[in-house]
Amino acid sequence: MFIVVSRYFIPKGFRGLTVFPFVFIKFDGDRNNKVLIHHEKIHLRQQKEMLILPFYIWYGIEYTYRLFQYQNRNAAYQNISFEREAYAKEADLDYLKNRSFFAFLKFL
Repeated sequence: MFIVVSRYFIPKGFRGLTVFPFVFIKFDGDRNNKVLIHHEKIHLRQQKEMLILPFYIWYGIEYTYRLFQYQNRNAAYQNISFEREAYAKEADLDYLKNRSFFAFLKFL
């Protein structure tokens, strides 16, 4: 995992973005934000277990489906299974030690 600070790469309204093997954060101070970094580490694990490219395809398809479902960009984003898992488990810093394979499927 490589942490890169970039105010310009992160979309408005977000503080972090993961593109394997990089974690982009908007603010340098967030390097010490354990919950944010853990959220992004969960995405790294999801990307690795899906062999990276299929993760992005699934993410895009699910976002599009959720956008039609909720008619709201933020609601669509919040309900993507990958995001639901990451937000639900971001504060549990031991989560990745015991996370089961394809655990995001429980959040569909």
